Amino acid sequence: MLLRNNKDHYGLVSIALHWLMFLLIVAVFACIELREYFPKGSDTREALKTWHFMLGLTVFALVWLRLLFIIRGSMPHIYPEPPSWQKWLVIPVHFGLYLLMIALPFVGWLLLSANGKPIPFFGLNLPALISENKSLGATLKELHETGGTIAYYLIGLHTVAALYHHYFMRDNTLLRILPKR
Repeated sequence: MLLRNNKDHYGLVSIALHWLMFLLIVAVFACIELREYFPKGSDTREALKTWHFMLGLTVFALVWLRLLFIIRGSMPHIYPEPPSWQKWLVIPVHFGLYLLMIALPFVGWLLLSANGKPIPFFGLNLPALISENKSLGATLKELHETGGTIAYYLIGLHTVAALYHHYFMRDNTLLRILPKR
C-alpha cells in the first residue's frame, strides 16, 4: 500500500486519517447524545461530556494534518467519470464538512472558555481562549448545537452519496478510500 495518494487510489495516510476521523466524530456525537441518559451531575454524564470535549479537540488537531495532505497530495480519479453536476456538488459538501471539523471544536473551546469551565485534553487543561462571559456562552452554545445538527445532515449526505456511487453508479468513489486488500 502506498503512503501517498496516486491517480487511482488514496494513500495509506489519507485512508487512515479519513477512517480515524470518522470513528472520532462518531464517538464525539455518541458521547454528547448518550449523556442525556444519565442524571445531571452524575459521574457518567460528566465523563461523557469530558470525552466529548477531548475527542472534539482531537478532531480539531487532526483536521489540519488532513488538510495538509489534501493540499500537498493529488486526488484519485473517479472511474467512470461522474457527470459534471456531481463534480460541482461535491465541492460545497466537502468544504462544509471541513469547515465543521474546524469550527465545531473551536466554538466548543470558546464555549467552555466563555462559561469559565476547564478545557480538558487528555490530562492537560488547555488555556481559555476568551474571558468568562455567560451571555456570549449562551450564544456560542446555540451556534455549537446548530453546527452539530448541520453536521449530522452533511455527514449523512456524504455517506449516502458514497453508497449511491458504489451501488448505483458502480464507480470507484468508495473503493478509492477503502484499504486495498
